[in-house]
Amino acid sequence: MPALDESLVRLDGPWTHRAVHAGGTRFHLVEAGEGPLVLLLHGFPEFWWAWRNQLVSLPAAGYRAVAVDLRGYGASDKPPRGYDLVTLAGDVSALVRALGEAGAFVVGHDWGGMLAWTTGAYHPKVVQRLVAVSAPHPLRLRHAMVTDPFGQLRAGSHAFGFQLPLIPERRLLANNAAMVGRMLREWSGPGWPDEETVRRYRQVIQIPNVAHCAMEYHRWFARSTLRPDGLRFARRMRTAIQVPTLQLHGALDTLILPRSAQGSSRYVAAPYRWRLIEGAGHFPHEERPDAFDAELTAWLADPEPDR
Repeated sequence: MPALDESLVRLDGPWTHRAVHAGGTRFHLVEAGEGPLVLLLHGFPEFWWAWRNQLVSLPAAGYRAVAVDLRGYGASDKPPRGYDLVTLAGDVSALVRALGEAGAFVVGHDWGGMLAWTTGAYHPKVVQRLVAVSAPHPLRLRHAMVTDPFGQLRAGSHAFGFQLPLIPERRLLANNAAMVGRMLREWSGPGWPDEETVRRYRQVIQIPNVAHCAMEYHRWFARSTLRPDGLRFARRMRTAIQVPTLQLHGALDTLILPRSAQGSSRYVAAPYRWRLIEGAGHFPHEERPDAFDAELTAWLADPEPDR
Protein backbone atom coordinates (compact mmCIF):
# COMPACT_ATOMS: atom_id res chain seq x y z
CA MET A 1 0.00 0.00 0.00
CA PRO A 2 1.38 3.47 -0.85
CA ALA A 3 2.07 6.00 1.88
CA LEU A 4 -1.21 7.34 3.20
CA ASP A 5 -0.62 10.99 2.43
CA GLU A 6 -2.14 13.67 0.22
CA SER A 7 -0.40 12.34 -2.89
CA LEU A 8 -3.13 9.68 -3.00
CA VAL A 9 -5.66 12.21 -4.35
CA ARG A 10 -3.50 13.39 -7.26
CA LEU A 11 -4.92 10.89 -9.71
CA ASP A 12 -4.17 11.23 -13.42
CA GLY A 13 -6.86 11.87 -15.98
CA PRO A 14 -8.10 14.41 -18.54
CA TRP A 15 -7.95 17.15 -15.92
CA THR A 16 -5.52 19.47 -14.15
CA HIS A 17 -4.73 19.55 -10.44
CA ARG A 18 -4.41 22.94 -8.73
CA ALA A 19 -4.07 24.46 -5.29
CA VAL A 20 -6.20 27.58 -4.76
CA HIS A 21 -6.20 29.86 -1.73
CA ALA A 22 -9.65 31.16 -0.88
CA GLY A 23 -10.74 32.93 2.28
CA GLY A 24 -7.54 32.04 4.09
CA THR A 25 -7.79 28.31 3.33
CA ARG A 26 -5.89 26.28 0.75
CA PHE A 27 -8.05 24.02 -1.40
CA HIS A 28 -6.99 21.25 -3.71
CA LEU A 29 -9.13 21.10 -6.83
CA VAL A 30 -9.25 19.47 -10.23
CA GLU A 31 -10.53 21.20 -13.34
CA ALA A 32 -11.23 20.45 -16.98
CA GLY A 33 -12.84 22.25 -19.90
CA GLU A 34 -13.78 25.81 -20.76
CA GLY A 35 -17.04 27.69 -20.50
CA PRO A 36 -19.45 28.51 -17.67
CA LEU A 37 -18.14 27.35 -14.30
CA VAL A 38 -19.71 24.25 -12.74
CA LEU A 39 -18.41 23.80 -9.19
CA LEU A 40 -18.70 20.20 -7.96
CA LEU A 41 -18.88 19.52 -4.20
CA HIS A 42 -18.47 15.93 -2.98
CA GLY A 43 -20.01 14.20 0.02
CA PHE A 44 -19.06 11.74 2.75
CA PRO A 45 -16.94 9.58 2.74
CA GLU A 46 -15.45 10.68 -0.57
CA PHE A 47 -13.22 13.33 -2.18
CA TRP A 48 -13.03 15.14 -5.54
CA TRP A 49 -12.68 11.84 -7.43
CA ALA A 50 -16.40 11.22 -6.88
CA TRP A 51 -16.94 13.54 -9.87
CA ARG A 52 -14.49 11.78 -12.25
CA ASN A 53 -17.28 11.00 -14.74
CA GLN A 54 -18.61 14.56 -14.74
CA LEU A 55 -15.09 15.93 -15.24
CA VAL A 56 -15.36 14.30 -18.67
CA SER A 57 -19.03 14.81 -19.55
CA LEU A 58 -19.31 18.46 -18.51
CA PRO A 59 -16.31 19.71 -20.55
CA ALA A 60 -17.68 17.76 -23.52
CA ALA A 61 -20.94 19.71 -23.08
CA GLY A 62 -19.12 23.07 -23.05
CA TYR A 63 -18.56 23.73 -19.34
CA ARG A 64 -15.60 24.41 -17.10
CA ALA A 65 -15.88 21.68 -14.49
CA VAL A 66 -14.10 22.13 -11.16
CA ALA A 67 -14.21 19.43 -8.47
CA VAL A 68 -12.83 20.47 -5.10
CA ASP A 69 -11.72 18.62 -1.99
CA LEU A 70 -13.86 20.23 0.69
CA ARG A 71 -12.32 21.67 3.82
CA GLY A 72 -10.86 18.80 5.82
CA TYR A 73 -10.81 16.32 2.94
CA GLY A 74 -8.23 15.03 0.49
CA ALA A 75 -5.38 17.47 -0.11
CA SER A 76 -7.22 20.58 1.10
CA ASP A 77 -6.39 22.25 4.42
CA LYS A 78 -7.62 20.57 7.57
CA PRO A 79 -8.02 23.34 10.16
CA PRO A 80 -9.27 22.48 13.66
CA ARG A 81 -12.61 24.25 13.17
CA GLY A 82 -14.92 25.66 10.53
CA TYR A 83 -17.05 22.60 9.74
CA ASP A 84 -20.39 24.33 10.16
CA LEU A 85 -22.41 24.86 6.99
CA VAL A 86 -22.20 28.65 7.29
CA THR A 87 -18.39 28.69 7.25
CA LEU A 88 -18.34 26.06 4.50
CA ALA A 89 -20.69 28.18 2.39
CA GLY A 90 -18.19 31.02 2.80
CA ASP A 91 -15.57 28.64 1.41
CA VAL A 92 -17.70 28.07 -1.69
CA SER A 93 -18.24 31.78 -2.24
CA ALA A 94 -14.52 32.50 -1.84
CA LEU A 95 -13.62 29.64 -4.18
CA VAL A 96 -15.82 30.97 -6.96
CA ARG A 97 -14.12 34.36 -6.70
CA ALA A 98 -10.66 32.76 -6.51
CA LEU A 99 -11.47 30.93 -9.74
CA GLY A 100 -12.04 34.29 -11.41
CA GLU A 101 -15.83 34.12 -11.65
CA ALA A 102 -18.66 36.14 -10.14
CA GLY A 103 -20.97 33.13 -10.04
CA ALA A 104 -21.19 29.43 -10.79
CA PHE A 105 -23.53 26.53 -11.30
CA VAL A 106 -23.11 24.80 -7.91
CA VAL A 107 -23.59 21.02 -7.86
CA GLY A 108 -23.32 19.17 -4.55
CA HIS A 109 -23.78 15.59 -3.42
CA ASP A 110 -24.66 14.53 0.15
CA TRP A 111 -22.85 17.02 2.44
CA GLY A 112 -21.84 18.90 -0.70
CA GLY A 113 -25.53 19.17 -1.55
CA MET A 114 -26.38 20.50 1.91
CA LEU A 115 -23.59 22.99 1.35
CA ALA A 116 -25.02 23.97 -2.02
CA TRP A 117 -28.40 24.71 -0.40
CA THR A 118 -26.66 26.77 2.28
CA THR A 119 -24.62 28.75 -0.23
CA GLY A 120 -27.80 29.52 -2.13
CA ALA A 121 -29.32 31.05 1.02
CA TYR A 122 -26.24 32.81 2.40
CA HIS A 123 -24.49 33.87 -0.84
CA PRO A 124 -27.28 34.04 -3.43
CA LYS A 125 -25.31 36.19 -5.88
CA VAL A 126 -22.68 33.46 -6.22
CA VAL A 127 -25.09 30.66 -7.19
CA GLN A 128 -26.43 30.93 -10.74
CA ARG A 129 -28.11 27.54 -10.64
CA LEU A 130 -28.25 24.97 -7.85
CA VAL A 131 -28.14 21.18 -8.12
CA ALA A 132 -28.63 19.06 -5.00
CA VAL A 133 -27.80 15.36 -5.37
CA SER A 134 -29.02 12.93 -2.68
CA ALA A 135 -29.38 15.96 -0.41
CA PRO A 136 -32.56 17.47 1.03
CA HIS A 137 -32.69 21.08 2.04
CA PRO A 138 -31.17 21.12 5.59
CA LEU A 139 -34.45 22.17 7.20
CA ARG A 140 -36.33 19.48 5.29
CA LEU A 141 -33.87 16.85 6.54
CA ARG A 142 -34.30 17.96 10.15
CA HIS A 143 -38.07 17.88 9.74
CA ALA A 144 -37.97 14.38 8.20
CA MET A 145 -35.87 13.02 11.05
CA VAL A 146 -38.43 14.27 13.57
CA THR A 147 -41.60 13.30 11.72
CA ASP A 148 -40.43 9.98 10.24
CA PRO A 149 -38.73 8.15 13.15
CA PHE A 150 -39.09 4.69 11.60
CA GLY A 151 -37.95 5.93 8.19
CA GLN A 152 -35.46 8.77 7.90
CA LEU A 153 -34.39 8.81 11.54
CA ARG A 154 -33.59 5.11 11.40
CA ALA A 155 -31.90 5.43 7.99
CA GLY A 156 -29.57 8.12 9.34
CA SER A 157 -28.99 6.56 12.73
CA HIS A 158 -25.26 6.07 12.03
CA ALA A 159 -24.84 9.83 12.54
CA PHE A 160 -25.74 9.49 16.22
CA GLY A 161 -22.68 7.31 16.74
CA PHE A 162 -20.56 10.00 15.12
CA GLN A 163 -21.35 12.41 17.98
CA LEU A 164 -18.96 10.77 20.42
CA PRO A 165 -15.42 12.14 20.75
CA LEU A 166 -12.53 10.17 19.21
CA ILE A 167 -14.25 6.78 19.07
CA PRO A 168 -16.03 7.31 15.70
CA GLU A 169 -12.76 8.22 13.99
CA ARG A 170 -11.11 5.08 15.34
CA ARG A 171 -13.99 2.92 14.16
CA LEU A 172 -13.95 4.55 10.75
CA LEU A 173 -10.24 3.85 10.32
CA ALA A 174 -10.13 0.37 11.86
CA ASN A 175 -8.92 -2.45 9.58
CA ASN A 176 -7.74 -0.03 6.88
CA ALA A 177 -11.06 1.85 6.93
CA ALA A 178 -13.16 -1.25 6.27
CA MET A 179 -16.20 0.71 7.50
CA VAL A 180 -15.96 2.98 4.45
CA GLY A 181 -16.37 0.00 2.14
CA ARG A 182 -19.37 -1.22 4.12
CA MET A 183 -21.06 2.20 3.95
CA LEU A 184 -20.51 2.50 0.21
CA ARG A 185 -22.04 -0.93 -0.41
CA GLU A 186 -24.95 -0.52 2.02
CA TRP A 187 -25.95 2.89 0.72
CA SER A 188 -25.69 2.14 -3.02
CA GLY A 189 -27.83 0.21 -5.45
CA PRO A 190 -26.88 -3.12 -7.03
CA GLY A 191 -23.64 -3.42 -9.02
CA TRP A 192 -21.66 -0.65 -7.33
CA PRO A 193 -19.01 -0.02 -6.08
CA ASP A 194 -16.24 -2.08 -7.65
CA GLU A 195 -13.17 -3.04 -5.65
CA GLU A 196 -11.01 -0.29 -7.16
CA THR A 197 -13.47 2.38 -6.06
CA VAL A 198 -13.66 0.95 -2.54
CA ARG A 199 -9.88 0.78 -2.32
CA ARG A 200 -9.44 4.43 -3.27
CA TYR A 201 -11.99 5.75 -0.81
CA ARG A 202 -10.64 3.56 1.98
CA GLN A 203 -7.12 4.84 1.37
CA VAL A 204 -7.98 8.53 1.12
CA ILE A 205 -10.06 8.59 4.31
CA GLN A 206 -6.86 7.43 6.09
CA ILE A 207 -4.91 10.57 5.16
CA PRO A 208 -4.02 12.15 8.52
CA ASN A 209 -6.89 14.17 10.07
CA VAL A 210 -9.40 13.50 7.29
CA ALA A 211 -11.52 11.12 9.38
CA HIS A 212 -11.72 13.61 12.25
CA CYS A 213 -12.67 16.49 9.96
CA ALA A 214 -15.35 14.35 8.28
CA MET A 215 -16.88 13.61 11.68
CA GLU A 216 -16.95 17.33 12.51
CA TYR A 217 -19.47 17.96 9.71
CA HIS A 218 -21.89 15.51 11.33
CA ARG A 219 -21.21 16.80 14.83
CA TRP A 220 -21.99 20.42 14.02
CA PHE A 221 -25.24 19.58 12.24
CA ALA A 222 -26.56 17.53 15.17
CA ARG A 223 -25.19 19.52 18.11
CA SER A 224 -26.08 22.97 16.78
CA THR A 225 -29.79 22.24 16.48
CA LEU A 226 -30.75 23.95 19.75
CA ARG A 227 -27.71 26.21 20.12
CA PRO A 228 -27.80 29.91 19.18
CA ASP A 229 -25.69 29.33 16.06
CA GLY A 230 -28.01 26.54 14.94
CA LEU A 231 -31.11 28.63 15.55
CA ARG A 232 -29.62 31.50 13.55
CA PHE A 233 -28.83 29.05 10.77
CA ALA A 234 -32.39 27.73 10.73
CA ARG A 235 -33.84 31.25 10.53
CA ARG A 236 -31.57 32.18 7.64
CA MET A 237 -32.25 28.93 5.79
CA ARG A 238 -35.95 29.77 5.66
CA THR A 239 -34.98 32.33 3.02
CA ALA A 240 -36.31 31.01 -0.28
CA ILE A 241 -33.79 29.98 -2.93
CA GLN A 242 -34.09 32.41 -5.81
CA VAL A 243 -32.26 30.51 -8.57
CA PRO A 244 -33.32 27.55 -10.73
CA THR A 245 -32.88 24.37 -8.73
CA LEU A 246 -32.57 20.73 -9.73
CA GLN A 247 -32.82 17.83 -7.29
CA LEU A 248 -31.45 14.49 -8.44
CA HIS A 249 -31.96 11.47 -6.24
CA GLY A 250 -31.37 7.74 -6.49
CA ALA A 251 -34.63 5.80 -6.43
CA LEU A 252 -32.97 3.14 -4.24
CA ASP A 253 -31.32 5.50 -1.75
CA THR A 254 -31.52 3.92 1.71
CA LEU A 255 -29.53 6.64 3.50
CA ILE A 256 -31.55 9.70 2.45
CA LEU A 257 -34.96 8.35 1.56
CA PRO A 258 -36.47 9.89 -1.58
CA ARG A 259 -39.56 10.94 0.37
CA SER A 260 -37.32 12.85 2.79
CA ALA A 261 -35.79 14.87 -0.03
CA GLN A 262 -38.94 15.59 -2.02
CA GLY A 263 -40.34 18.22 0.31
CA SER A 264 -37.40 20.54 -0.35
CA SER A 265 -39.29 22.35 -3.10
CA ARG A 266 -41.07 24.45 -0.46
CA TYR A 267 -37.78 26.32 0.06
CA VAL A 268 -37.41 27.26 -3.61
CA ALA A 269 -39.09 30.34 -5.11
CA ALA A 270 -37.63 29.79 -8.59
CA PRO A 271 -38.00 27.15 -11.31
CA TYR A 272 -37.60 23.74 -9.69
CA ARG A 273 -37.20 20.24 -11.08
CA TRP A 274 -37.15 16.85 -9.31
CA ARG A 275 -35.77 13.74 -10.98
CA LEU A 276 -35.28 10.19 -9.71
CA ILE A 277 -32.40 8.14 -11.13
CA GLU A 278 -33.73 4.61 -11.43
CA GLY A 279 -31.50 1.77 -10.28
CA ALA A 280 -29.26 4.09 -8.22
CA GLY A 281 -28.80 4.41 -4.50
CA HIS A 282 -27.11 7.25 -2.63
CA PHE A 283 -24.38 7.84 -5.25
CA PRO A 284 -26.26 8.29 -8.56
CA HIS A 285 -23.48 10.30 -10.22
CA GLU A 286 -21.15 7.33 -9.76
CA GLU A 287 -23.60 4.42 -9.92
CA ARG A 288 -25.49 5.51 -13.06
CA PRO A 289 -23.28 8.24 -14.60
CA ASP A 290 -24.87 8.14 -18.07
CA ALA A 291 -28.41 8.69 -16.76
CA PHE A 292 -27.19 11.25 -14.25
CA ASP A 293 -25.18 13.23 -16.79
CA ALA A 294 -28.06 13.26 -19.26
CA GLU A 295 -30.34 14.85 -16.66
CA LEU A 296 -27.70 17.31 -15.47
CA THR A 297 -26.44 18.58 -18.83
CA ALA A 298 -29.95 18.85 -20.30
CA TRP A 299 -31.09 20.92 -17.34
CA LEU A 300 -28.03 23.18 -17.34
CA ALA A 301 -28.59 23.93 -21.02
CA ASP A 302 -32.36 24.43 -20.69
CA PRO A 303 -33.34 28.12 -20.82
CA GLU A 304 -36.70 27.18 -19.25
CA PRO A 305 -35.67 24.77 -16.48
CA ASP A 306 -39.06 24.65 -14.81
CA ARG A 307 -40.44 22.22 -17.38
